[in-house]
Amino acid sequence: MTTHFTVQPFDKYSIVEFKTASLMDPMILEEIGKELYRLVDEEDRRKLVLDFERVQYLSSQAIGIILTLHKKLGGLKYSKLVLCGVGPKLMELLKITRLDRILTVKPTQHEAVKVFEAI
Repeated sequence: MTTHFTVQPFDKYSIVEFKTASLMDPMILEEIGKELYRLVDEEDRRKLVLDFERVQYLSSQAIGIILTLHKKLGGLKYSKLVLCGVGPKLMELLKITRLDRILTVKPTQHEAVKVFEAI
């Protein structure tokens, strides 16, 4: 298991909380990507919340991982990826790249979890 995030599995969804302020290191991101993909591919977790509350910086590689995860889940029934805890800097990045139009972003974990009630 990775030391860069924690996973809290609940009955119908899982919350992934990142522990670091920077998701920029390529080696660390490769490990994070593998673990996140494993949650979907091997553990069949189809409803994920990614909590970015502690994260200040994202690299293009990190964005690629999020988009790949979004695509993986998009191909599965009853699945959804929701981002939460996205601070002003990261939100600006999502808006510049127009990813705020593709990804579901909620302010808090509580609001993110509400998205799954409709699925």
